Amino acid sequence: MKTLLVPLLLLAPLSAFAQHGHHSHHPAHHAPYADLTSRPIKALSNEQIAAIRAGRGMGLALAAELNGYPGPLHVLELAQPLNLTATQKQKTEQLFNEMLSEAKQRGEQLISREAELDRLFRDKKATAADIATHTEAAALAQGRLRAAHLHYHLKMMEVLTPAQIEKYQQLRGYAKAE
Repeated sequence: MKTLLVPLLLLAPLSAFAQHGHHSHHPAHHAPYADLTSRPIKALSNEQIAAIRAGRGMGLALAAELNGYPGPLHVLELAQPLNLTATQKQKTEQLFNEMLSEAKQRGEQLISREAELDRLFRDKKATAADIATHTEAAALAQGRLRAAHLHYHLKMMEVLTPAQIEKYQQLRGYAKAE
């Protein structure tokens, strides 16, 4: 089964909401987040942390992907049907490796920011000023992570021909073959 992860800003509230429903008067639904209390970082699941650490995109580049800007990983996966030249494949591999490295670095920054926010609340030391400072830092870290993924979709436009980009759209199911 193929799943699509939504951008991190939405993950914690929506994932808990979707799992537990809403407006139920059943007693179990009065504590919809009870099963999340054992998380090391409450706002991130273990799966989200693993995906961030692996440098996966998790839907952060959908603005590019779904508007005609191919991503390096998917271009590599489709190298044969896209008829990539040796040079194109080498450039795409280089971009993918750079993206992965940057995404992992930026992802660790996001995890660190979320862990710090969580620690403030866990230790009962959060203040209004702390909340403002640390949520902004976490949002900035997430924005930088997203920008990293988007940047490499943009760079792929310099590697592929217009015909290959069109073929990519068809192969990914975004456009119909003519």
